[in-house]
Amino acid sequence: MHQRVKSECLRLLAMLQLDAARMQLISGFIDTYLRLNAQETEIFQSEIAQFEPTQQEVVMQIVTSWMEEGIQQGELKVIQRQLTRRIGDITPELQERVRGLSLTQLEDLAEALLDFSTEADLVTWLQQQQSDYISPCDRSF
Repeated sequence: MHQRVKSECLRLLAMLQLDAARMQLISGFIDTYLRLNAQETEIFQSEIAQFEPTQQEVVMQIVTSWMEEGIQQGELKVIQRQLTRRIGDITPELQERVRGLSLTQLEDLAEALLDFSTEADLVTWLQQQQSDYISPCDRSF
């Protein structure tokens, strides 16, 4: 039953043609509160396959973003555990900075932390990441 509610919510969401922020907010709510088991997921995917092509495309973009977010959250949890094991507990401020990293930066951190021995190494690495990023507002054209 959940799979039908979830697929119908996404079909309706695709029809609404909302801006990206509203689409993400609503789709996040749908994904959070309508969790599916393996059997329901199979039915959900077969229902999506029956949507008209334009609705199917929008729904697949939403589902893909859920998967990417799940991957990023999983990567973040592993890195947090690795950091704790490697250098001990880190400050809440540093935890927040790590949570704010992109998936690519998290992947880089996963490799770099193998060379860390203190929290200062993490701070240095984060400062390097910040200095490597040039905001679009800072660029001169």
